[in-house]
Amino acid sequence: MPALGQHRRRLARSLAVAGTGVAVVALPLFGATGAFAATTEPTTATTAAAPATAYPDNLDGWIRESLDVMAQNGIPGSYDAIHRNIMRESSGNPYAINNWDSNAAKGTPSKGLLQIIDPTFAAYHVPGTAFDPYDPVANITAACNYAADRYGSIDNVFGAY
Repeated sequence: MPALGQHRRRLARSLAVAGTGVAVVALPLFGATGAFAATTEPTTATTAAAPATAYPDNLDGWIRESLDVMAQNGIPGSYDAIHRNIMRESSGNPYAINNWDSNAAKGTPSKGLLQIIDPTFAAYHVPGTAFDPYDPVANITAACNYAADRYGSIDNVFGAY
């Protein structure tokens, strides 16, 4: 194969790894004769730590991120059970607040996706999440931690808890 053809193939192969976290220098296919060495080898180590998982900023993403945090902390629960309870408690609104029940009457309204009160949130907060009951991931994770302690898992919760 002619030298130019080999360089183009190397360049194409180098560009193919661009989505894997390896830095690649992108050069035009034509007329770039002096910088091919920069494209034949990655410029960063391929053993670098994997990038953090990106979660969408929506209910699905919040549940999936919470499940990952829960798995790291030994907290049981399933996507379906979390989703079921969220839809019953807040209809998926992370800023939902209950200002009318007995907790609210005592000055401690239930807040967030899984309607947790501040003292319960503080007691069951999971390190590594925000210390904010309105933060969707922190709310889900703390509420699931509480449900695991009280009921064995959020999977066992089918009503107000």
